[in-house]
Amino acid sequence: MLEKEWQTLIDVAEGKRFALPPVALIIDSPWLPDYAGITHLDYYFLPDLWLKVNLQVEREFPNIIFLPSFWVEYGMLIEPSGLGAPFMWAPNSMPSAVKFLTSPEDIRRLKVPNPHRDGLMPPILNMYRFFSAKLKESGQEIKMVASRGPLTTASFVYGLTDLLMGIKLEPEAMKKLLEITTETVIVWLKAQLEAVPSAEGILVLDDIPGLMSLEDYSEFAHPYLMAIFAEFDGKLIAYHNDSNTTHILPRLAELDIHIFNFGKEVPLENILEHTYGKMAIMGNISPLEVLKEGTPEDVRREAQAVLAQAPDRYFILSVGGGVSPGTPKQNVAVLERIAGGDYELGG
Repeated sequence: MLEKEWQTLIDVAEGKRFALPPVALIIDSPWLPDYAGITHLDYYFLPDLWLKVNLQVEREFPNIIFLPSFWVEYGMLIEPSGLGAPFMWAPNSMPSAVKFLTSPEDIRRLKVPNPHRDGLMPPILNMYRFFSAKLKESGQEIKMVASRGPLTTASFVYGLTDLLMGIKLEPEAMKKLLEITTETVIVWLKAQLEAVPSAEGILVLDDIPGLMSLEDYSEFAHPYLMAIFAEFDGKLIAYHNDSNTTHILPRLAELDIHIFNFGKEVPLENILEHTYGKMAIMGNISPLEVLKEGTPEDVRREAQAVLAQAPDRYFILSVGGGVSPGTPKQNVAVLERIAGGDYELGG
C-alpha cells in the first residue's frame, strides 16, 4: 500500500469530506491466482511469483485501495493450523482446514498457539519479513495485517453447525473455545505487527456473528470482538463481516473500530442510522450478482445507485464483502475508472 492510500483510509476514518468517496476492495487468494492466470499452489509457494502478482494488481488498478494489501494468507488455514487443525491442498482452489475437535472434552485440551512455533504461523511470519524487505524497492509497504476472527476460527476447528448448536446446548464449553480463539487472534495479530514494523492497522474478518440472534451475539460474539479490538488501541482497525448483520447493527455500532466492511444484504440507510459519525463503512455493491456475474454497465449502474445514497463522509465505495473468485478484470476496471474520476456515472 502506498503512503497516500494509507492516509486516505485515515482521512475517511476521521470523517474528512470527499467529493467522490474513495474506492477500496478486499482481495485475496480466492481471486488473485485466477486474475493472474496461475495455480493456487504456485501463488502460495513461489514467493517471487506471489510478489509479482500483488505488485501487478496494484499497477493495473492504481486508484483502488486494496485491503489489507500484500496479504500473506492461505485461505482459512492459518489460525486453525496454529491450533492443530489438519489441512488439505488442491492445485487450483483454496486449501481447506479439517475440523478436528469433536466434543467439549476436546476443547479442554486445546491451547493458544505460539505463532513462532505452531502450524503455518512461523513460515507466514517469515514470508512477511521477506516481502516487507522486497517491497521497499517499489515504494510499497505492508500497512495492515489481518486475522480471521474468533468465531470463524472456532467454526473451522469445531464445525459451524456444532458451534451454533453448542451455544445452545454447551454454552460454557463454547465460551471456553471462544476464549482460546480470541487469544489466538490477539497473539497472531501481535506477532504479525512485530514482524512487519511498517504495519499500522489490523483487519479482522468474521462473518459468523451475522448468523446469530441478537441475544446470542451479545453473549457469544460481542465480548470477544471487543476484547480483540481493545488490544490494538492506536492502530487503524477494520472489521469485515459480509453476512446479514441488520439485526445486530445496534451492538456492532458499539465496537471500537474505524472501518466496517458490511454485507450486500444490509441496506445502506440502515447501517448509516447506526454507524454514521462512529465509524466509516465500506460497501455496498453486490460482489456476486453484480461485480462477478454482471456486465461492466451493471457495475456502473450499481455504483451510481450506491453513490446516490452515500454520504460525503465516513464512506468507502466497495463491494459488500470481498472480491469473489472468477470476478472479471473488466468489471474491477469500472471501479478503477470511477475512483480515478474518469467514468461518467450519470444516465
